[in-house]
Amino acid sequence: MQITEAEILRMVASFIWPLMRISAMFVAVPVFSIKAVPVRVRLIFSVAITLVVMPLLPPLPDVEMLSYLGFLIAAQQVLIGLVAGFVLQLVFAAVVFGGQGIAYSMGLGFASMVDPVSGLQVPVVAQIYIVTSTLMFLIADGHLLLIEMLVDSFNTLPIALQGLEKVDYWALISWGSRIFAGGLLLALPVIASLLMVNVSFGVATKAAPQLNIFSVGFPVTLMLGLLLMWLTLPNVLDHFSGLLTDAYALISTLLRI
Repeated sequence: MQITEAEILRMVASFIWPLMRISAMFVAVPVFSIKAVPVRVRLIFSVAITLVVMPLLPPLPDVEMLSYLGFLIAAQQVLIGLVAGFVLQLVFAAVVFGGQGIAYSMGLGFASMVDPVSGLQVPVVAQIYIVTSTLMFLIADGHLLLIEMLVDSFNTLPIALQGLEKVDYWALISWGSRIFAGGLLLALPVIASLLMVNVSFGVATKAAPQLNIFSVGFPVTLMLGLLLMWLTLPNVLDHFSGLLTDAYALISTLLRI
């Protein structure tokens, strides 16, 4: 039994190319991309899924893995995986944006901590929404749905020189505006209510200048903001689920599923 070098490279390519697409998705997808998840865990998941996918792959292109065209194919697989995970990152960015708007309206913009997802300083109020949204994402098996869609993409968007097109990148860039629109809609009830409270305090200060508005207004605004967060949390989660649905629809379009 003789195995040529070309056959060895072909077998290695049938493992490396799908591994690049799957591992790139784990690098960008929420929850798995945080620093708290060790790189070894992401690598184990990527290798395990790749070993399952390998027998189901369509015929690979007749291209040497170490050639110029082989590197282009590898780059296409990395881009496909990154795009699939990045779309969900935009959804969580909208949640952070909405939480920041609420925090600044309540006067808690100074109370911040490190976000485990992005590694940046964000208000504690935004952390509450991030943790709640993450739990909802995991309970709804959002990560499993993304993995299933990525595995199906090997049939609809096979390993080849042709990958994502210019139209797909423009669709992703256009969908990025949902960060601001979705975050604003998420925080709008609380922000509008607190704005009316601040206007009322302004009228009271004008009518009674001797009133110390800072000693009275801040506790009232803080307590009312916490009450509004509690009352509007079901609507926030419904809006987050709607953003997730739209995100998966975009991923389905990009992956031709």
